Amino acid sequence: MRVLLIDDTPEIAELLSFALRDHGYEVAAVGFDPAIGDLIDEHQPQALVFDCTSYDMAEMLFDAVRNTPQHAALPIVIVSDTPEKADTSLRRRQAEHVLLIPKPFTAGHIARALTQLIGQPSPSPAVNVNRT
Repeated sequence: MRVLLIDDTPEIAELLSFALRDHGYEVAAVGFDPAIGDLIDEHQPQALVFDCTSYDMAEMLFDAVRNTPQHAALPIVIVSDTPEKADTSLRRRQAEHVLLIPKPFTAGHIARALTQLIGQPSPSPAVNVNRT
C-alpha cells in the first residue's frame, strides 16, 4: 500500500517514513505543498497522511483533495495538535474516510489508522532462490 505523507518538518517526515515502512507501507514523503493534486497524480497513493504544524495547513490540503473529484474518496489520516478544532472542522465538512490522530503520536497510531481506513498492507513477496 502506497501512502503519501505530507509533513512540514523534514526530521519528523523521515522518522515517520521509516516507521511506516517497518509497518509494511510504501511511503512517499514530501513537504507542505498546496499543489496536492499534482503530488497525488505523481505518486498514486492509496491513502494520505497530513502532519502539518498548523491545522489550517492540513485543512487546506484536505479541502483541495475533497474538492477534486478523482481524489475525493482517498482515505486521509490527519495528525493535529489541536484535535478539538480539527474535529469540529471535519464534522462541519461531514468528512468521510478520514481519521484524526492527536499529537503526541507514534508511527503505530498512524499505521493503525491506515489499517482501519485501507486495510493491512500486503507483505512483500518472498524471494525464492533455488540452489542446485
